[in-house]
Amino acid sequence: MMKVTPFETYQSYLSMKSHFTNRKYDFFRYGGKSRATMASFNKRKDKYWFEKTSRKYSDDQIVNFLLANFVTTDNPKNLWIGEIINSGERTYADWIRRQQSISYLFKEESSKLLEENKLEELFECGKGHPIILKRFLGGDISLETFVIFDIIFVFSEKFDEKLLDPVWETVSLKIRKYKPFLNINVFNFKKILREIVNE
Repeated sequence: MMKVTPFETYQSYLSMKSHFTNRKYDFFRYGGKSRATMASFNKRKDKYWFEKTSRKYSDDQIVNFLLANFVTTDNPKNLWIGEIINSGERTYADWIRRQQSISYLFKEESSKLLEENKLEELFECGKGHPIILKRFLGGDISLETFVIFDIIFVFSEKFDEKLLDPVWETVSLKIRKYKPFLNINVFNFKKILREIVNE
């Protein structure tokens, strides 16, 4: 298991933070690196937290651990490493569980969603927030299901034009930034959805 250095952990943390807060920054394009220097890292009072994290996780796990915490917070700009270490374990465990059962999760949440609404009604935004967004904000569907729906139906582009409010702007950025991390077989999810609609 490849261990990362505290400085590499710090770089991943800064890069993930930039990815989820800066529209122009792309974690993949920059390979999870930042302009941080060893000198600036050594001056940090919270250096201990990065040392602790780097001892605990491998390279891939560090990225997923940080991703799980940044994607689930309402305020990624102010998410501090100490806070992630103190309360992020459960967030990370929940995120892993969702990834491992993502097909089942999507099927269950989509079934419930389509029991109460017709498919085309989910994306209507003539009278404010559409149903699918309300269900996501209300916690009825997970971020993963919400993003998969966007991968299939590409509704976020339409919403960007029609919904000019800060709530949607925040969600829109989160969807766009999280999408590249979701390594899914879209065909399988379209098949699941088709079966639900045809039931």
